[in-house]
Amino acid sequence: MHAFDQYKARLKEAGDILSLTPEEIRYFETPDQTLEKKLSVTLGGVPHELPAYRVQFSNARGPYKGGIRFHPAADLDEVKALAAMMAIKCAVVDIPMGGGKGGVTFDPKAVSKDEVLEVARAWSRAFANDIGPEKDIPAPDVYTNAEIMAVMLDEYEKVTGTKAPATFTGKPMDKGGIEGRDTATAMGGVFVLEAYVAERGWNPKDLRVAVHGFGNAGATAAMLLHDRGYKIVGLADSKGAVMSAKGLDPNVFQEVKNQNKSIKEMYCHGSVCDEGLLEKDSVVVGDPDAVLTMDADILIPAALDGVITQEVAREMRAKVVLELANGPTLAEADDDLAERGIDVIPDVLANAGGVTVSYFEWEQNHSGTHNDRASVNARLKEVMAKAWKDVEVFAKEHRITFRKAAFTLAVDRIRKARK
Repeated sequence: MHAFDQYKARLKEAGDILSLTPEEIRYFETPDQTLEKKLSVTLGGVPHELPAYRVQFSNARGPYKGGIRFHPAADLDEVKALAAMMAIKCAVVDIPMGGGKGGVTFDPKAVSKDEVLEVARAWSRAFANDIGPEKDIPAPDVYTNAEIMAVMLDEYEKVTGTKAPATFTGKPMDKGGIEGRDTATAMGGVFVLEAYVAERGWNPKDLRVAVHGFGNAGATAAMLLHDRGYKIVGLADSKGAVMSAKGLDPNVFQEVKNQNKSIKEMYCHGSVCDEGLLEKDSVVVGDPDAVLTMDADILIPAALDGVITQEVAREMRAKVVLELANGPTLAEADDDLAERGIDVIPDVLANAGGVTVSYFEWEQNHSGTHNDRASVNARLKEVMAKAWKDVEVFAKEHRITFRKAAFTLAVDRIRKARK
């Protein structure tokens, strides 16, 4: 199922619950703007025309907000679905923003850093009239970062002749960035999980956590939960998994990652593993997907989309899934998880810490104030705890899953804002 078809399937479920009119369904299925342009850039001495996009989805609650991705597989269907989901995500956590997403179809890893920055400037020039601090505020996404946002902002300000730091978020600190943005996605997810755990009267020290994905969000979440007393029993990156019923210290594996190694290289070189060390640490190594069905209480998919298939859902041993990745659970697997009584804290809530702190950055740029990390995290905790409560209450009221509740609640908030 294409990404946008998946969005429409979720919209139909929400429409049935809310009795949406055909006109309302059309509104939620149709972007306000679908912008496609060609960027003329020279890569490796050869002129290229790169397809570039920006999709703007519902500004009923505020300006469009969402990332820009540089990826060879970026296409309009994907960007449209992600823009729609950004509108949903902002409404779930109740921040006054709509949905936006941008992209450029090329492989940033195949060109030099200077050429990547030239593509960034070209994107900013091409879309300068379509974005702005009160209109559409882009941010980093796949293969874009704070430095790229700084370059895009610089180009935007040159083209428009304005000083407008609030046009982009996820910027470096010296360009108007905000403290805490680097850990915001993981921190937001941890705050939601803590609220979920507290309501059930569970003790973190009794809970075993498996994390699939050891990039920024996965590694940070693992370290935060470890510090809070949760037992991390499984970690996986793209090359392999490390598992131990006794528990793992994710900080140690972060040091391995910092050396540009896979976490598995703590114990193995290629296919040769140090059996003595594995035995001493009570560790088992395996393929990355082994953590998805290992014996754990909490599973955190934090890497790719579509990893929780029907097969995985049927074999899963976790009691709850915290979706830090975007779209890690296939639609058909959702029903299996629900039937088995496995709760899913959905991506639109679990990973909304990133866009929430981006909103704080946007506010900070407007007001000219500075917020330290502690105050950013305290405010993030408030927003995420309230969003979780709203979703949980809605789910109980309508006797539906947390995913359906989050999506439907968001649609309802956007619908009310249009009136």
